[in-house]
Amino acid sequence: MSVLEATALNKSFSLENEQLNVLSDINLSLNKGEFVAIVGFSGSGKTTLISALAGLIESDSGGVLFNNKELTSPNPDIGVVFQSYSLMPWLSVEGNIALAVDATSDGVSKSERMSVVNHYIDMVGLTHARSRKPAELSGGMRQRVALARALSIKPEVLLLDEPLSALDALTRSRLQDELAIICEKEKRSIILITNDVDEAILLADRVIPLTPGPGATLDKEFTVGFARPRDRSELNNDETYIELRSSIIKHLMSMNDESSSSDTEVLKAPTIVPITKAKKVPAIVQDSMVGKPNQYLHFSQTEKTYPTPDGPLTVVEDFNLSLEKGEFVTLIGHSGCGKSTVLSMAAGLNDISKGGIVLDGTHITTTGPDRAVVFQAPSLMPWLTAYQNVALGVDKVYPKTSKAERTEVIEYYLSKVGLADAMHRQAADLSNGMRQRVGIARAFALSPKLLLLDEPFGMLDSVTRWELQDVLMEVWERTKVTTICVTHDVDEAILLGDRVVMMSNGPRANVGNIMRVDLPRPRSRDALLTHPDYYAYREELYGFLEAYEGGANPDQELLDAISKKRQKRVQQQQNNNPSLRQSGSDVVCVDTTVNRVNLNAAVKRKEVS
Repeated sequence: MSVLEATALNKSFSLENEQLNVLSDINLSLNKGEFVAIVGFSGSGKTTLISALAGLIESDSGGVLFNNKELTSPNPDIGVVFQSYSLMPWLSVEGNIALAVDATSDGVSKSERMSVVNHYIDMVGLTHARSRKPAELSGGMRQRVALARALSIKPEVLLLDEPLSALDALTRSRLQDELAIICEKEKRSIILITNDVDEAILLADRVIPLTPGPGATLDKEFTVGFARPRDRSELNNDETYIELRSSIIKHLMSMNDESSSSDTEVLKAPTIVPITKAKKVPAIVQDSMVGKPNQYLHFSQTEKTYPTPDGPLTVVEDFNLSLEKGEFVTLIGHSGCGKSTVLSMAAGLNDISKGGIVLDGTHITTTGPDRAVVFQAPSLMPWLTAYQNVALGVDKVYPKTSKAERTEVIEYYLSKVGLADAMHRQAADLSNGMRQRVGIARAFALSPKLLLLDEPFGMLDSVTRWELQDVLMEVWERTKVTTICVTHDVDEAILLGDRVVMMSNGPRANVGNIMRVDLPRPRSRDALLTHPDYYAYREELYGFLEAYEGGANPDQELLDAISKKRQKRVQQQQNNNPSLRQSGSDVVCVDTTVNRVNLNAAVKRKEVS
């Protein structure tokens, strides 16, 4: 039985002197007790769709029926949770939830209303924080308050507009599990807007893509037939899940009509002339590099301490890591573990409190053109064109080249990131994805010795993120620049990295584990989605994240067990399909560091039981 139904819904907005068609011919039926996930592109109209289904905006034509009655205004039986928390900052957790309960409980006694408030505070695990105000809560806790508030009015339908997208990977996965449990207990009819395919499959009965705008409409739907409750680890080993996930991702990617350059000309960039001079390497760092000739980038006992009113706070301590020239390392870990601090020290943006960092024989003490950084926000000059933004850096690092040579470099890298036709548009007129392309082009155009990426795709929707990952890999394959990429995304870490370095929990964080990714390059998403070893790596990395959950300090035995589980799964796959074996890769390397002690283990595949 349909509880919420949209029929031939169309919505447009006036934009200066023209009409912008946002939604076109939306037809959707939500049955009682059903969970539907809608996935789509950034800017395609997902929030507009949720607003229309909630009765917050009127459609131009068509409409929405709620329990067979036309919906023309907000209804208390339809709860909504948006990506932004929208909490009252002066009220506590209890006060924010009570505000909703009191507004929808006419004739109900105060004790009964408080019982409802307490029930939902307990349900989302915030009993210990009931008296705290939003400013004292983490992002995940604030979103729990918003969810509890929506559930507390006991809506028949719950609309969720990307409620978890701003959270780190582990917090997001934990809230996904909690949401799944809540949904089972509450038996609500739910529509979830998400840009996470795994989230959609874990929670929903149906997954429906929303096509790119303008004029977005719902596309082919996918049925999720897994029994509840669903276990993330078990799904990762399920061939049906792997096939369904691959199908949805490939379908979304095929819908993306954003063009990319077909230019294949290889331009040899001029040799970079660094502005900064070489710095003397500290003796302690020189000693740690003895007998290790392949260390192009070397962190030795690196530490960062900040002064605080309560005394010194050591965020990163005894961080030891070496990279070979041309290696791509991804850095992952829980929020607050110091990933970005490590990156900023390598960039010279943050002073090193102790130890040192050496790049190609030079001690890093300040910023320099031999290192390029791409942040989560593109950091462009909005009044300049894409070309001019890249030129700002190129003109500085190639002082002895001609204007024609510099132009060649700029145009080459902008074309490689798919901006050949947009290079003379102002940054302010570009989408978030296009702006990040400019940032990537600018970084590569500097011909750096070291490329540092700080969650470069964290603000983008899944499809744009996938596309830019492919762009990054394609350009990186041509340059082989030594790279460190901070990410919260497990799939991104595996797709991009030769090794995945997981940091232990902070404060005093260091290298907790290193997982070598023994998958063939050049890598394509399509190939990895169907490569059986890919899901073994996902399982190991999720296992390590779970091991460090909640500030835990796992022992070596647990970490070894997680690694061996992946090795065994890879070995079984290769025994079943000998063609998966790669020449020259008879050894799987698993490097682990626990309690600041580096442990390097090379395990032959034939010895894995």
